[in-house]
Amino acid sequence: MSQLQILSSQTINPRLYPSHPLSTTKGNGSSSISLTQNIFTKKKKLSVNCRHPEYNEQQSYGAAPNNSSFAQQSPTPISVGALPPRVYVGHSIYKGKAALQVEPRAPEFVSLDSGAFKLSKEGFVLLQFAPAVGVRQYDWSRKQVFSLSVTEIGTLVGLGARESCEFFHDPFKGKSEEGKVRKVLKVEPLPDGSGHFFNLSVQNKLINLDESIYIPITKAEYTVLVSAFNFILPYILGWHAYANSIRADDPSRSNNANPRYGGDYEWNR
Repeated sequence: MSQLQILSSQTINPRLYPSHPLSTTKGNGSSSISLTQNIFTKKKKLSVNCRHPEYNEQQSYGAAPNNSSFAQQSPTPISVGALPPRVYVGHSIYKGKAALQVEPRAPEFVSLDSGAFKLSKEGFVLLQFAPAVGVRQYDWSRKQVFSLSVTEIGTLVGLGARESCEFFHDPFKGKSEEGKVRKVLKVEPLPDGSGHFFNLSVQNKLINLDESIYIPITKAEYTVLVSAFNFILPYILGWHAYANSIRADDPSRSNNANPRYGGDYEWNR
């Protein structure tokens, strides 16, 4: 069972997101991606090791998630007058043993002295796993989170029906607590080929925690996730902000105007 939730809250910078599709309450579109099952039964295993301590993967406790897709960004000091309402989205999948909520998180930008903006941090997709405590009841106070980087999202998008992958995160990489928290997300095909298992294992020596939460994802549910990932990737990269900043009548839009950005293009030589 899947559920799409949309909430409206506060501001987003229109100079960065003047036509961001997540800043409006227009009707939802839909797209589909067909998956063809491999006739071979041999499993291929991909392994991706990713260490991003900057991602929000600290253990959090409290009530059910409030779809705060962009809520944890640092407030911008830039005042641009009246701003449109901010929109939050989250896609949920509920099963007998656990629930999975998927939320996009926006990239971050910093302002330059020239008045332009520069990408300071790519966005990501936050996965939140909550164990079941009863029929259609889930303990969100025990949720475990895993942040998918752009590369990891690409791995899931390209994953075949009979392929598997594994991601490893150490949220405290490079800090004094390095190695005390270990997170492993495994995505493996179901034995009957009807979808994939998502299994998140968390070992946290700081609070003496060793927990594993798994949830089966059907082909249809995985297709929805892949479609959403394909749609959101350019926005997580921040490329939409660049595209929205381009004006045909702006003679300074070319990077050639600023040698800091390596304007000596190959085709200009």
